[in-house]
Amino acid sequence: MRLDRFGSVHDWLAVAGGFLAEREAEHNLMLGLSSNLRRNPDAYDAPPYLAALRDAERVVAAALRTPPYNLILSEIHDLDALGLLVDDLRGERLPGVVGPPEPVAAFAEQWATAVGGSWVVAREERIYQLAQVREPAPAPGGARLAMAADRDLLERWLIEFGIEALNDADAERVRFGLDDWERNRGRRYWIWEAYGRPVSLVGAGGDTPNGIRIGPVYTPVGDRGKGYASNLTAWVSRAVMDEGRRFCFLYTNLANPTANKIYQAIGYEPVTDARMVAFAG
Repeated sequence: MRLDRFGSVHDWLAVAGGFLAEREAEHNLMLGLSSNLRRNPDAYDAPPYLAALRDAERVVAAALRTPPYNLILSEIHDLDALGLLVDDLRGERLPGVVGPPEPVAAFAEQWATAVGGSWVVAREERIYQLAQVREPAPAPGGARLAMAADRDLLERWLIEFGIEALNDADAERVRFGLDDWERNRGRRYWIWEAYGRPVSLVGAGGDTPNGIRIGPVYTPVGDRGKGYASNLTAWVSRAVMDEGRRFCFLYTNLANPTANKIYQAIGYEPVTDARMVAFAG
């Protein structure tokens, strides 16, 4: 068993890309981030961490991190590989890790033992895949692509989404992402308008070999329960698939049963669960 680190996302994908693509839905976050890195290698605060773990020449795991964010783990064929990963990352200040529940818990336990501190489950998630949109009950209004004039609205809603859904109020990171958006890099955003005003937001970005990741999905509290998010998510999913993609992917918080029900109603099917762990100390 050995671990290889890569200074180039192209070199990393040459080794790990096939392994990741075999389970495209499970690895949609890693594949999407790697496609972003290919287009915009300076998108993050520091060079990405890119690693592949191999047993002889067979890839058994991969890991990716775009500082200052969490480490992301792939599906892992052999949990013994985690010890090599912990050793390689020793000295880094990891805020957390996300990936398949069992490998994430095993890594977190080994990490806490190796560097001290503790860990806690921050969020239990589910990965969904859509191959065909089921139309929701119609809602008043319609969808449009967000424009530069919407920037202040997008900034406010994305910060509110981060606080509510991710416990993350990083306004500077939101503004940095919107700078890229205004340069036509990174995510695209669509707005649902009803009665002459914006009522819901859906983003899409992070291309995979056959798909794209949907999110964030956000509706302000006063406009929820009216079908706006369902209709906009269905509209955006259909629009990006009409561009030639076979699938859409999204992550949900399992603590939000309403959202999980809504996505399934428009055709998203559960694939697997994911776990996010936060480190302390």
